[in-house]
Amino acid sequence: MDLFDLYLDEDCPYGDETTDLLGIEGNGRLRIMSREHGVAACVEELAAFYRKKGLEVIAHVREGGEFNPHDVVFEAKGDLRQLFKLWRISQTFLSMVCAIAATTRLYVETARKVNKHVIIATSRKTHPGMRRFELQAVRAGGGDHHRNSLSDSVLITQNHLGVVGDLNEMQAVRRIEIEPRNEEEALRYANIADLLLLDHLPPQDIQRLAPLLKEKNPDLRIAVGGISAQEIPDYAGLVDIIVISAPYYAPPLDLTARIYRT
Repeated sequence: MDLFDLYLDEDCPYGDETTDLLGIEGNGRLRIMSREHGVAACVEELAAFYRKKGLEVIAHVREGGEFNPHDVVFEAKGDLRQLFKLWRISQTFLSMVCAIAATTRLYVETARKVNKHVIIATSRKTHPGMRRFELQAVRAGGGDHHRNSLSDSVLITQNHLGVVGDLNEMQAVRRIEIEPRNEEEALRYANIADLLLLDHLPPQDIQRLAPLLKEKNPDLRIAVGGISAQEIPDYAGLVDIIVISAPYYAPPLDLTARIYRT
């Protein structure tokens, strides 16, 4: 099922009681506008859904493009009854994904003032039913993905280590990432990992530990997780990747919508 169909079915399972009562018919125009600065995300997918519903998309901000207060983010025209059905889910959807994109861009720009090569990558702690769009919003904001799902990479976490015990040399088509429980394990596993995720370590410990790890494995990439957005500048110069979930929980942008008869 198209995810937008799912959202629509949730919001309008049987019919629109209000437009039915008012006997609204004919054609109109919907404009979704912003009251604050943001970054556009997932607008092409929303536009495709509108076209599938027989509506004409007049304009929208391009993917990854920035917009300002009073700008029109998305505009469509066609059957008024359809526009009223799609209005709220469209506005809410854009307010969420555009906020994720804008927050990601802020974090990327903040980190790259310190280290132009560092990557801001989000986790898979997305909201159920929204992963596809939330991951895309991160890309629109200039970020990357640490993991899309359990199926696309190997990440041996502290919980895995607690169950299996010590690790030996491993062979896998996908990169092998390990989240050591302490510095001793980080040094022990540096040779067999492609990437080490150092979780909740203070910057001074990473500054001391990172050169030792790279000495053991010059190709090793180092990531840090479990940090706040405010700490990004403290870590950006010390690691290759900063893993953060905060963009998914950005406050929705303040968007508004207007529907006109044409």
